[in-house]
Amino acid sequence: MNNPVFSIIIPAHNEEKYIGSALRAIRRAAAAVPDCGVEVIVAANRCTDRTIPIARRYGARIVLNQDKCISKIRNAGARAAHGEILVTIDADSLMSPTSLAEIRAMLSTGKYVGGGTRSEFDRISLGILCSGACVAVNLIPIMWKNKAALSGGMFWCYRRDFEKIGGFDESLISLEDMDFAARLNQLGVSRGQKFGTLKKSYILTSSRKFDEFGDWYLIRNWSLTKRIFTGKDREAADGFYYDVR
Repeated sequence: MNNPVFSIIIPAHNEEKYIGSALRAIRRAAAAVPDCGVEVIVAANRCTDRTIPIARRYGARIVLNQDKCISKIRNAGARAAHGEILVTIDADSLMSPTSLAEIRAMLSTGKYVGGGTRSEFDRISLGILCSGACVAVNLIPIMWKNKAALSGGMFWCYRRDFEKIGGFDESLISLEDMDFAARLNQLGVSRGQKFGTLKKSYILTSSRKFDEFGDWYLIRNWSLTKRIFTGKDREAADGFYYDVR
């Protein structure tokens, strides 16, 4: 594809159950910006299932990666990107049909350095709601330090700004998303720009972690949750993310 405007980066470890739906959602969003080229890069991490052939069937480019570090996986996809605007989204999340159009509109104003979006789970329960509050408690210090409400889920910014802040911090094996948001926000503040949150669009993300561990797991294992939120606890990260499936 010549000079795409958007590069969508999807880290994927054995995501055959979800990757097709994620790519179909991106197709719908791309249809709303027909004048923009959209490339999709799947950073395939240690895949032993059908993730790669499914992704290729939808026209995605494949970047192979063997690291047990989500920052390195995301950055590997970004290094292969050709688009002016980078968007990162997980393989078990579906972007809204209006997502790319809204990202382009917000960036074109010059008011935003980039940003994130709201996310909703594909199912909800009291345990999931309370777990969300638990996660929010751990994120409050980051937001307080940055004096900004930082959203996550799906990040978007110009590629030049992604490169300017060094992408995702490869010393982090978890919490890389909020660290990225904080540093992107700091770049924006230095230039009089805001960290934005998409207003009309959101992502629908799977509740698979709750399906695997139980809806109350994060609360019942509060010490593990705190360890995950250090960003550098290999044992906690492996047990909850990298060695689960």
